[in-house]
Amino acid sequence: MWRISDIRRYDRPARKGERRLSTEAEALPPPPAPHWAPPPPPLPVPVPGPPSRGSGRAVAAAVSLVLGLGLIAGAVTGSCLAAGPGDGSAAEAAYTRGATLWRGLPVDRIFPAAVHRDAAGPGGAPRDWTRLGVAPDSGCADAFDPLLATALAPVGCARLLRATYADATSSHVTTVGLLVTDADAAGMRALRRRFADEHLDERADLMPRPLALRDTPAARFGDAQRASWYITVMTDVPAVVYAVTGFADGRTGTPPLPAARAVVPGATEAPAQAGLGHDATALVEEVARAYRDAAHRPAGREDGR
Repeated sequence: MWRISDIRRYDRPARKGERRLSTEAEALPPPPAPHWAPPPPPLPVPVPGPPSRGSGRAVAAAVSLVLGLGLIAGAVTGSCLAAGPGDGSAAEAAYTRGATLWRGLPVDRIFPAAVHRDAAGPGGAPRDWTRLGVAPDSGCADAFDPLLATALAPVGCARLLRATYADATSSHVTTVGLLVTDADAAGMRALRRRFADEHLDERADLMPRPLALRDTPAARFGDAQRASWYITVMTDVPAVVYAVTGFADGRTGTPPLPAARAVVPGATEAPAQAGLGHDATALVEEVARAYRDAAHRPAGREDGR
């Protein structure tokens, strides 16, 4: 039994000009306009996030005007999860465990070696995936397109875990990531609201990046091969789970389509027809469920025993 923390880490210093996740939120520009229309003027976007240390009360006042009872109000009332009577302490304990759980979980509990879903494909077809490899736990540099890094910055990056899978035919490859954040429950709820309200998980300029693995079907899986993706912000544990998919043959030029649109019955775009949105969705659900279940187990039984 081995754990992700056992893998030799290969973190490296940021390259010149490279952007890392910060703890400060930044405004996101609007989505790029279609090529047949002139781009709209940039509009300010309300940005949830805690005030910076240097600006203190002034930033808090400005942000609260926009968010009302959002992130700042949540921070004032504490980090307790919404739960029914008698469930508060259990939910809080699970959330706290979720912040460090990844250190001790066996790799196979987070990223199973094989995944089978009876009705995960187009039309309810069964699907199977095989894990090609797991990256050492790392920071978040290079893992996201710059605007997605900006959107995730308010919750921080405690650790990033990644694995890449191939489907049963080895024609599709999918990288799944588990971002463990530094945020409290209020911060995660604010991020989830923002993703939902602004549809940030459907913008092609806010995509996760793939993990290519040498000498596997994912050897040519780079940014240009991305065809579909799925992101979910969890609130009962401090984690963001995502997946990005593409074709294993290294083809480029496929317009990326978010999984939410790729799984719609009758969709005719290439990622939808190939079931890439189904791949991304099913693998995110698998990893998110496994991490949530482990966090909600009694302390000392996270490994499933």
